[in-house]
Amino acid sequence: MALTELESMFLSEMLESAGLGQTSESFGGGVGEEQFASFLRQEQAGQMARAGGIGLAEAMFASLAHGASDE
Repeated sequence: MALTELESMFLSEMLESAGLGQTSESFGGGVGEEQFASFLRQEQAGQMARAGGIGLAEAMFASLAHGASDE
C-alpha cells in the first residue's frame, strides 16, 4: 500500500533525526557503515509501518476517503 510506504519513509527520516545508526567516534566504519546504517533504518521503519506504525497511513487514508465522499 502506497500510504504504508509513505509512512515508512517518514519513520526512516525520523529515526535518522533521532540518531539511529550513527557511527561511534571510537570504532567508526567509514562510508560503508554509514551506507549500511541507512539500509538498516529503512528496513526498521518498514517493519514499524507494516506493524501499524504511528497511525499516519490510516489517518491519511481516512482523510482521503472522507474527501472523496464529499465530491
